[in-house]
Amino acid sequence: MTWLVVVTLVLGMAWQLGKTMVHETNMSHLRYESTMLADEITQQIELRFQTLERLNTIIGVADDADWIRDELRNKDPLLALFEGIVVSNPEGRIIADWPVVVGRVGLDTAETEYFRMLRGARRPYVSEPFVGRASGMPIVLVSVPRFNQQGDFNGFISGVVSLDSGGIFSRLAKVRLGEKGYAAVATASGSILYHPNPSLINASVPSEEFNPLLNLALYGWQGDGVSEILTGEQALQSYAQIWPADWVIGLFLPVEQAQLPLAGFIQQLWWLWVSLALLIMPLLWWMLGRVLSPLRHLEKQIGEVGLGYRENVSLATNMQELQQVASTFNRVEEERQQLLGNLQEREAFLDSVLSAAPQGMFVVDVNGDITYMNPALLDMLGITAEVPMEEWIRQIYVDDRDGTRDMWQHSLRTGSDFVRQFRFVRSDNELLWLDVHARVVTLSQDGHTLGLVGVVKDITERRQQEALQRWEAEHDPLTGLLNRRGFERRLEEAFADFQKTSTPSALLLFDLDHFKPINDEGGHALGDEMLRRIAQIVAWEVRRSDHVARQGGDEFGVLLPSCTLPQAKKIAESLRQSVGEIAVTHEGKEYAVTLSIGVTTFSEHDHSIVDVIGRADAGSYEAKDKGRNGVVVNMPLEPDQAALFDLPH
Repeated sequence: MTWLVVVTLVLGMAWQLGKTMVHETNMSHLRYESTMLADEITQQIELRFQTLERLNTIIGVADDADWIRDELRNKDPLLALFEGIVVSNPEGRIIADWPVVVGRVGLDTAETEYFRMLRGARRPYVSEPFVGRASGMPIVLVSVPRFNQQGDFNGFISGVVSLDSGGIFSRLAKVRLGEKGYAAVATASGSILYHPNPSLINASVPSEEFNPLLNLALYGWQGDGVSEILTGEQALQSYAQIWPADWVIGLFLPVEQAQLPLAGFIQQLWWLWVSLALLIMPLLWWMLGRVLSPLRHLEKQIGEVGLGYRENVSLATNMQELQQVASTFNRVEEERQQLLGNLQEREAFLDSVLSAAPQGMFVVDVNGDITYMNPALLDMLGITAEVPMEEWIRQIYVDDRDGTRDMWQHSLRTGSDFVRQFRFVRSDNELLWLDVHARVVTLSQDGHTLGLVGVVKDITERRQQEALQRWEAEHDPLTGLLNRRGFERRLEEAFADFQKTSTPSALLLFDLDHFKPINDEGGHALGDEMLRRIAQIVAWEVRRSDHVARQGGDEFGVLLPSCTLPQAKKIAESLRQSVGEIAVTHEGKEYAVTLSIGVTTFSEHDHSIVDVIGRADAGSYEAKDKGRNGVVVNMPLEPDQAALFDLPH
């Protein structure tokens, strides 16, 4: 049986260690492959951007469709990169294409997302996937804007890339990850661009609940982990960002396939060890019988000593080890009898001391079991001495239970003091904060450990006061939002994460337009009511992970951790619209406010949060200068690309 247990333990450890190694090895491979593929596709996108920019330089500001078409016809080498080239005028109407596709010239693209993005952002852009109205194929457009001599938007030049046969993804079809592993590409908005299953191209990615890792990747996260895929299997997954196109590439390897070689090896090893055990077991049985015979005699005599039938053991054997055991046992038994009387006296004295103590006290044996709790502790915990230890330990607050148990085991194992504060739920559902300090008791002569003695204090009132003080120090008493101090602390934490892991975060700063008349005409009580309503709306509109603050007066801030700039724009616009619908009434007159919002994100050029706050604040002032009730994006080093959008009045 010992042999079988050892074999089982060794194989089990081999399986666990093997799974860990297989997991780490395959995950490293997926991480390398995803990074390499992302770099390759990034180079493909940047090559197409550069090619279109050179073509844009050749065409210049010309608007003669026939001349442009002739120029395109002379650029046949471009068809190695694109399925077609199209050129539009400033109004978004296609004026030339090559090769010629019937129905493509004259198409109106003014209402498409890529035209609006090119006209607004004024930089190269890769469109969302769509089915071409002229070609009928699933495509994306790689586009660069055109400008006239005055620097105004003059249309665009786009290269058509087919999702069915485009060379951008030809490398992915050659990726080999076993029989079931594969690579896929999706846009940050959640549309599938490439998948081994052609029917999924241009479809939406699974929901956030189905694959949370993929959802994180769509928000700009890069990394790896294990989650479920479309087949219902758990799979190793690695994600990398293709930043120029705002795409995400993912590599997927089912866990079962990754562990298949290891499972076969363990199975072969198991049968080998079972066969060996069956051969050795009869020999072991005979040897153990010979070895254990004197031990059985020793066991019998020790039992008789325990029952009082004899005073010591006497063993006739040639094994010196067993003779030493018998001699040691006789000596220990004699000492035990002498100490037994003293021990009973000391126990009686200790019981009296502990029972009279006003503080909660307990005694623990060397095995970690509580053998005594004084009346003060029983009353504090609301339990009786008859309640089993396993039952009342479950009353430790669930979030504190594992940590307390680990610290308790560490103290028992190392002999160090147990010092910990944790929450305890009494039987009447009252929640207590307990401060427990237990010290190891050792004999002064040889340092032998007897157990632990502990003191328990009820610190519930003190912890509640500390928690209230911490909350008040970082929150605005009027709205319940973070104050400037609490908000800046969370900004520092997010900025530190950005510097370490490049986790993107966005910052929104705004104050209230037309707020002063509310205070002047309706009084501060009306102004406070408006501030409270705005705080509720803002907290409702943002995500749970976001931080909302009232920094003073009518100044507000929102920190959006792990948020990209496009998502931050949507949130800012949602806030602007929602706050614009709030109104308060005083003496029959209705008052409303609007928001002038500055939006920015962390940048690698930022030295501290002061730089980020300054940009967002400048964006807010720019929104006010442009008529209030608007959103301005203010990014570093690129003031010409700061976007002011949707400024209704």
